[in-house]
Amino acid sequence: MTDRLFSVEEVAELLGLHVRTVRGYVRDGKLAAVRIGKQYRIAQADLETFTGLPVPDAARDSVRRARHSEVSSIVEIDAVDAATVDRLSTLLTGATANRYPEDQPIRIQTIHDAERARLKVIIVGGLADTGRLLEYMEEVLAS
Repeated sequence: MTDRLFSVEEVAELLGLHVRTVRGYVRDGKLAAVRIGKQYRIAQADLETFTGLPVPDAARDSVRRARHSEVSSIVEIDAVDAATVDRLSTLLTGATANRYPEDQPIRIQTIHDAERARLKVIIVGGLADTGRLLEYMEEVLAS
């Protein structure tokens, strides 16, 4: 048996419950927990006793991988011609096409208003990937 301790948030995610529900179970004594500072920690054995089922390795690993950061960026470009819009769209599509499935997904949307010569690019993704895409865009616009 392992000494793995879960936070209330991790237990809530594993069980598909709200964090307040798990805290309520702890306060009511239904789920054994140890208080460390101002936070509760639930031992794997206590979680298994509470649910009546073993905690699968895949579930433990998914909780560890669950933490990620994401950035949303909206870039508005004025006085942009159709050729530049095509170059930027091709660049963004190509830069995100050859990614591994386990990477954090990047979502990109472009909106071109030809009458006003404006382009709006919306990027939602990981910090590093979004930063690279913004640098690529800057290079295209500078050329």
